[in-house]
Amino acid sequence: MSDRPIIEIRELTKFYKGNDEPALNTISLEIFPGEIFGLLGPNGAGKTTTISILCGLFPPTRGEVYIDGMEIRSNLDKIKHIIGVVPQDLALYPTLTALENLTFFGNMYGLRGQDLRTRIFEYLKVFGLEKASRKRISSYSGGMKRRVNLIAGLLHRPKVLFLDEPTVGIDVQSRMVILDYLKEINKIGTTIIYTSHYMEEAENLCSRVAIVDHGRIISIGNPRELLKDHPEFKNLENIFLHLTGKEMRD
Repeated sequence: MSDRPIIEIRELTKFYKGNDEPALNTISLEIFPGEIFGLLGPNGAGKTTTISILCGLFPPTRGEVYIDGMEIRSNLDKIKHIIGVVPQDLALYPTLTALENLTFFGNMYGLRGQDLRTRIFEYLKVFGLEKASRKRISSYSGGMKRRVNLIAGLLHRPKVLFLDEPTVGIDVQSRMVILDYLKEINKIGTTIIYTSHYMEEAENLCSRVAIVDHGRIISIGNPRELLKDHPEFKNLENIFLHLTGKEMRD
């Protein structure tokens, strides 16, 4: 793993209009090439806000973000070519087929012709969707939609991949296909930043995790190291509940 972070966050703060409390409160963080880094937290903790700022969807109120050595606000066009984004909400056109959706997203990344078509069918085959490529997305199951959503973020082979709840609400088989593929692309160098509510999944997948609550990082480390630091708990979920509390979140 390189000594130079591929993502550097300095004192990141975000206020939303009409809210007195910050969604993010002076977060500082370094993520290194080749990591699978998990952002874990209750609803409203700041996970999606962090991912959205790192992807350039909206600016921070204060603070700095560097991706691959480039400051995000002044280099966003360059950064967009090296990052892939898989949002929590499905970013697909339901009346189009999977092939049509992926062709559209590939074109957005500047991919054209036979190279794009070859890539699309490579990914469709990997994710078990080749035979359904010409069916409308509206006819797909939830797991199938999630897999197409992931492919859309992978087509340009990004250096850094952002995943916001990529396996939420899907069947076990689809989840395993997605997680196995994430491990494979990570082995060949893709850095992955990933949010999830599934603690067991994060414990098995991530090289490091940050537990976030009320816009702050309250714990960070390798899952195994966190378990050593909290020997009274059996797993990451128990540590998570201990640190964030058991009250319901909206």
